[in-house]
Amino acid sequence: MSCKGRILVVDDEPRNILLLSTHLSRLGYEVLEATSGEQALEFARGVHLDAILSDIMMPGIDGFELTRRLKADPLAAGVPVVLITALDDVEHRTRGVEAGADDFLGRPVSHAELELRVRAQVRLRQLQYEL
Repeated sequence: MSCKGRILVVDDEPRNILLLSTHLSRLGYEVLEATSGEQALEFARGVHLDAILSDIMMPGIDGFELTRRLKADPLAAGVPVVLITALDDVEHRTRGVEAGADDFLGRPVSHAELELRVRAQVRLRQLQYEL
């Protein structure tokens, strides 16, 4: 199976990373893993990424701040960011949109929804390159 794209999964909980990484790998994506917002920023500046899936609630740089910094960085601004959270209220989604998030996934993550949202974001990223 050829690689469908490179995805960075960011979460401070190793179990969450394992669940997402395993499923995305089975779908044919190359998956990179970061356990902090700081580590995610390093990846985004040094490696081509097609999408970033990030937890919101993390110590240090949380998902909102990570998204803000990514969207302000010319090297990473075009990479779609999907925020993952158990927080399903309007306030958190609004904060995510204000930070520049491209999409959201709620916890527990549905494998079908994960596949659809990642595929859509990766396709948009690939279309950017074609233009």
